[in-house]
Amino acid sequence: MAQRWEGEERRGAAPLARDPPRGGEAAGGEEEPLLRGIFQIGKRSCNVVLSARQLRWSPIQPESRGGDSNMNLPCKEEFVEMKDIFSVKLKRRRFVGQKKGGVLLGITIFVCLKKENKLKDTAINFNNLSEDHCHSWFRCLKEILNGSTNVLAHTLHGINHAVTATLHIIMGHIQPVDICTFSSPSKLLRFGFSAMFGFGARTLALAEKHRWMPSNQRRDFAVIKTLASLKPEECELSFLPLKNSLQGSQENVTKVQWHTIQGHFLNVSIMAIPSLCSMAPRGLAPNTRLNNGSMALIVVRNTSRSEFIKHLKRYASVKNQFNFPFVETYAVQEVKIQPRTKIGHDTEENVFLHATSAEGNYPWNIDGDLMEGASEVHVREEGCHYTRFIMQWALFQVEKAFFEETGSR
Repeated sequence: MAQRWEGEERRGAAPLARDPPRGGEAAGGEEEPLLRGIFQIGKRSCNVVLSARQLRWSPIQPESRGGDSNMNLPCKEEFVEMKDIFSVKLKRRRFVGQKKGGVLLGITIFVCLKKENKLKDTAINFNNLSEDHCHSWFRCLKEILNGSTNVLAHTLHGINHAVTATLHIIMGHIQPVDICTFSSPSKLLRFGFSAMFGFGARTLALAEKHRWMPSNQRRDFAVIKTLASLKPEECELSFLPLKNSLQGSQENVTKVQWHTIQGHFLNVSIMAIPSLCSMAPRGLAPNTRLNNGSMALIVVRNTSRSEFIKHLKRYASVKNQFNFPFVETYAVQEVKIQPRTKIGHDTEENVFLHATSAEGNYPWNIDGDLMEGASEVHVREEGCHYTRFIMQWALFQVEKAFFEETGSR
C-alpha cells in the first residue's frame, strides 16, 4: 500500500508500488511516469518515479542466495504530492568558506505539510553521484514547480510582479494549470506551458547572442534583425484535434485521427495558457484557458514581410491577430513538428540561426527559454495539474542564494 510522506523526523522517502503499464494511463487511474531513476534515500536504495502530481519511491528488494526475491520483506510505498513541494536544489559537499561548486551528492526537495493549523517544512535527500542523472531530475522538478520564466506568473496574476506571486504562495493559493511535455523520438526534453517555433524562436536565439545589451534594447534589436532576414521553415505538422466534441463510449474517442499539414511556415505557436506579456497584453493565445485540457496551435504560413508585420502589430491592439488568410488556429491535444533540413548557404549574419539546423537541431522558444530541439519534437498536453502560484525567478534566486549561503542540508 502507498503511504504518504508525513515528514516527521524521518529522512527517507518512499516509492512506487507497482510500475504502471507503459503508454497512456496506468491501471487503476494512476498517471504515466515522466521520469524513473534510482536514488539512495536514507540508508536504502530506492526506485523513484516522478509523475505530474506525485513523487513516489520504494526500496529495492534484495535477492536471496537462491536467486529469488525476498517477498517476505515489507515494502511500503511512500510519496509526496507535487503541490506540497515548494523547493528543490542540488545538494553539494563544500569545504569551509567555499561558496560555489563542490562535489554533487544528489537532490534535496523541501516539503511543506499542513499539521492541524500549522505548516511544517522538512527536507528529503535523494542521493546520487551522477551529475547527468541529478541535473536531469533537477531541471524537470524545477520546471514543474517554478516555471522557467515569468510567463506563467504573468498569465495567472495579470501582472509581472514577484511580490504578488510570493504572497499567493504564502497564502497557499492553488490554481489548476495545464502543462505540456516536449519530447524527441528518444527522450523527454522538458516541460512547459507555451512554445514557439520559427520566428519566435529565432528572435530569442538572436537576443541570446546579445545579452550584453539592456533587455528592452536587446528585444527590439532581435525583432527588427529577424524581420529583416525573415525566412520560413519548411516542415510537416501533425496534430490530434481536441476530442471534447466526442461524447459517449471510449470507442468514439479512439476514432480521433491525426491531421497533417505541410508547407512553409513563418511561425508555429503551441500554447496551453494565454501567455500574457508586455508585447501582447491580451496574450499570444487570448482564447486559450488555463485548465481546459487543450492547447492552441497557431500556424502562420509564408507571406510577405509587410503582411507578417501587420499580424504582429495586432498583438498589441484590440484587433483580432488571427484574422488573416495566412493564419490558421486549431484546438489540439498533441502536436508533432518535423522540420525538413535545408540545403544551401546562408548570409554571414544569419549563419548562427541555421547552425543548429545543419546539425539536426532547431531553436525553440519555450516559456521564454531557448531550447535546441531535435529534428522532430512531440508536444503533448498532460492535463490539469495543481501547482503553487509560480515562484518567479526573483524568488527562486533569493531562495537559491540562501541555501548556497547556509550550505547543504
